[in-house]
Amino acid sequence: MKQYIELSEEVQQAKAEGKAIVALESTIISHGMPYPQNIEMAREVEQIVRDNGAVPATIAIMDGTIKVGLTAEELELFGQSSDVAKVSRRDLPHIIATKQLGATTVATTMICADLADIKIFVTGGIGGVHRGAETTMDISADLEELAQTDVAVVCAGAKSILDLALTLEYLETKGVPVIGYETEVLPAFYTRTSDHPLNFSTDSVDVIADVLKTKWDLNLKGGAVIANPIPEEYAMDQTYIDGIINQAIKEAEDNQISGKDSTPFLLAKVKELTNGKSLDANIELVKHNTKVGTQIAVCFNNQAQIIPNQF
Repeated sequence: MKQYIELSEEVQQAKAEGKAIVALESTIISHGMPYPQNIEMAREVEQIVRDNGAVPATIAIMDGTIKVGLTAEELELFGQSSDVAKVSRRDLPHIIATKQLGATTVATTMICADLADIKIFVTGGIGGVHRGAETTMDISADLEELAQTDVAVVCAGAKSILDLALTLEYLETKGVPVIGYETEVLPAFYTRTSDHPLNFSTDSVDVIADVLKTKWDLNLKGGAVIANPIPEEYAMDQTYIDGIINQAIKEAEDNQISGKDSTPFLLAKVKELTNGKSLDANIELVKHNTKVGTQIAVCFNNQAQIIPNQF
């Protein structure tokens, strides 16, 4: 397995020194926004991790290897490339074996982070159960990964293009805790609130870190969702964005776009219909998630170094 994983020098040093490490995905770079805005955002996000006391590990597939942490040159190459494959669990062996350039989704970033023993991963929003899934069975691989892979995902909830109620039901069935940070309801990506209350909420990153450590100490397999709302000043009006999303979904249906192509299409359409405001909100929520996620990672790392009592 080790022949497929390459840690950057910065990540190797962090491990040697016992520092906290935060995993970052690469799909948001290759498929989430245009160049050079994607690279500028990626660099800023990595710096936020460093400024808050941890080491960033942006994950991507390059030259038949899972890169855990990218150099400045690799990040630039990745951000400029136009032929980057979007890699989920099913695609990972093929992309590695054929030495293609691959961007990791939430699910694949979780897999790769787990292989590198990184427990905290920051992203924008998780995938979920798509609207109409009762007939299409269109459910993101992110949810199944959360059920089986021991990585916590810090996000602004689930993308509001999804069926949020069914997404929460699926996570509950799989035993995945959804912890609201400074919120008692599931945030809906572009908006801070939704109609869906959460079972767990806290205003303390220490509590979140303790819950995660306890979960894995008890050998309860699977990840957790840390739902962190977009900052108030960047949040979009719920009625406005819901109307935009409904229009985007109708256009996707009219164009028979489904499966893994649906999310990129819908997000691009929402960006177009909001005149770019949704992209600005996306960037700000990722930055906020990164700050909170890094604080959780540092607390978790400190707690993980405490040797538990044996019996």
